[in-house]
Amino acid sequence: MKDDDIVIARLSADEARAHCAALADILVDCVEGGASVSFMQPLSREKAEAFWRSVAEGVATGGRILLVAADGQGRPVGTVQVILDLPENQPHRAEIAKMLVHRSARKRGAGRLLMQAAEEAARAAGRTLLVLDTGSKDAARLYERQNWIKAGTIPGYALHPEGGECDTHYYYKHLP
Repeated sequence: MKDDDIVIARLSADEARAHCAALADILVDCVEGGASVSFMQPLSREKAEAFWRSVAEGVATGGRILLVAADGQGRPVGTVQVILDLPENQPHRAEIAKMLVHRSARKRGAGRLLMQAAEEAARAAGRTLLVLDTGSKDAARLYERQNWIKAGTIPGYALHPEGGECDTHYYYKHLP
């Protein structure tokens, strides 16, 4: 998938392991920028790389799909995961997680392309219902522009990375 100079690729477990440092850069940048994505500031590179190594293991077992957006020079600038490993009574569902775009690469279509690719990957895996949550108003606008339906808001759900409570907004989308 391509838009402007952004290309989306699905990574294998080995490719995910090889890209841990670059993916850690994206995660650290997003947390430094205030993204509420399960980590507090300051996020160390070691902790960020350990997170991506655990994601690579999930890719290896088939429990998740890892998609990466790369710029024209092939540098990873964004990522999203499709979580397939859900309870046995939910074989039709997947979760979208850690939709991250480096602040230097925003407003170039990477987020939109990542979400489109995530939907396609979920559909190819036989999933018909997607769910995600976000604390970001910018991300919420992106999801709403792509026809995600807001299910509700939970006040004080998590902490912002710098501290202080933040709400989270739940969204879902049925895939044709």
